[in-house]
Amino acid sequence: MGGYLKLLPVFIFVLPGLIAHALVQSGQLILEHPDQALPVLINVLIPVGLKGLIIAGLLAALMSSLSSVFNSCSTLITWDIYKKINPEAGDKKLVLVGQISTAILVGFGLLWIPFMKLISGQLYQYLQSVQAYISPPIAAVFLIGILWKRVNSKGAIISLITGFIIGMGRLIAELNKSLLDGWLYTLADLNFLHFAILLFLICSAVLIGVSLMTQIPSVKKLQGLTFSTTESVSKTEAKPVWLKHDIILSILLLGLVGLIWIYFSG
Repeated sequence: MGGYLKLLPVFIFVLPGLIAHALVQSGQLILEHPDQALPVLINVLIPVGLKGLIIAGLLAALMSSLSSVFNSCSTLITWDIYKKINPEAGDKKLVLVGQISTAILVGFGLLWIPFMKLISGQLYQYLQSVQAYISPPIAAVFLIGILWKRVNSKGAIISLITGFIIGMGRLIAELNKSLLDGWLYTLADLNFLHFAILLFLICSAVLIGVSLMTQIPSVKKLQGLTFSTTESVSKTEAKPVWLKHDIILSILLLGLVGLIWIYFSG
């Protein structure tokens, strides 16, 4: 059931805009710019006491999200990179590296702010377009890795690198679209959702191709990681069972996502 919670951000981001559009069309609301929809709705429709709670909630959610992102990234840099290079480093040294990496990440985040408006003037569209450059390679590796035990780490690494290079190339091309022509302009002007599908297919092909040309992964390392290797390691453990309602709910979830995509892209 947790998968359905992934649909909530769509309604949280989209419905206020639809409400504002309906109020503007009926003459009950005046907007100088579409980006003012949410703050104007809060200012006009929400009572004074609740306005402070909403703003406090937004700020708390923002601080929580930033804190978790910076904490996760600094932990990744400290333990998966620095600790591997310097295995003898003590706790104080690791804490210092984490603090420095967090400060550097914050600096990069601040430097990135001026580029946001160049990608899209709408926050939700910006978030989704950036995800279209980053998520498809990760989705390809995880999805195919779970469904097929033949893929290996070399294929996954090369697929992720390929997706990163193509995604960053598309981002740079989009920022300089006015200077391009020919197929480069076509690529830069392609809708980010369509580009995400294309990038997913490319990364999937690279993952499968490289995996087939390299060594077959050890069955012992794959135990419990794919659908075909989820049988118990020991004979005393029970085998996992697919429940019928899990399959039905998964199909229903995919159907809802498809309907939302068709409705809002029409």
